[in-house]
Amino acid sequence: MRLLVTALTAASLSAQAPPSVLPETATKISEHVWAIMGNPNIGIVVGTRATLVVDTGLGPRNGATIAKVAATLSKNQKLFLTTTHFHPEHAAGEGGFPPNTVLIRPAVQQKEMDLHGMEMVELFSRSPERKELLNGVQFRAPDLTFDTEAKLDLGGGVIARLLWLGGAHTKGDEVVLVEPDATLISGDVVQNKVVPNIYGDGGTPASWLAVLDKIAALPVSHVLPDHSAPGDGSLVAQERAFIDDVRIRALALKKQGGSAEDAGKQLSAEFKTKYAGWPSMNLAAFVRSVYAE
Repeated sequence: MRLLVTALTAASLSAQAPPSVLPETATKISEHVWAIMGNPNIGIVVGTRATLVVDTGLGPRNGATIAKVAATLSKNQKLFLTTTHFHPEHAAGEGGFPPNTVLIRPAVQQKEMDLHGMEMVELFSRSPERKELLNGVQFRAPDLTFDTEAKLDLGGGVIARLLWLGGAHTKGDEVVLVEPDATLISGDVVQNKVVPNIYGDGGTPASWLAVLDKIAALPVSHVLPDHSAPGDGSLVAQERAFIDDVRIRALALKKQGGSAEDAGKQLSAEFKTKYAGWPSMNLAAFVRSVYAE
């Protein structure tokens, strides 16, 4: 397979179609980290002895694409796979990877997978395209689970720290810090100008802020989110400031006796002006999460 290395531009991000099918292209994020830019973005960390893939794409077809790209980028046979959270576009493509792939994820995330994994596959299968990609998906047990951190030595000085720091978008959100690149593969925890969303019985706005405080203590120079463009370490502070801003305003409106529905509408309009560079600003769901704390 010929691997096309793309320049990282807004045009290249918007030109991919259909949105749930990943391309066989890779963008270099830092010295040892590459990304397949799509829905979601896939992280590939290459060492001299092993390669780590972060997230699987939606269904085995996408998983097989990722495995091909990883094999082209790497000079080794050992392949690790981890997932930022249990939702199908991040975890349901595992069946497309080679059978000797070592699957590792946080124990909290695995519990969510056991409870809700197939439920989410059914939910995501409502469109014909996604139904085809998810047809016959089954989840296997991970080879390894961890509580708060697993450290993978990929060789050549490349260390991947797999971290569970608490609940945010989901209960089991994982982020990956790649050393010595100071690159954070951030899942949904740190995005680039994307309104945060707490799914189901995931974290809370307060716990999300606590997770971001822990990330802020890490050496982060590059950030690869899963559903937005990569950026530098300032994305961590940007995410925290935005969540804190929404939370303070929503709590003030709650204290005044306003409903969550009315607060969501008011703050969506207010923040659309305040954060004019953001592509969309629907705060209804996140404001409900603040009210529910």
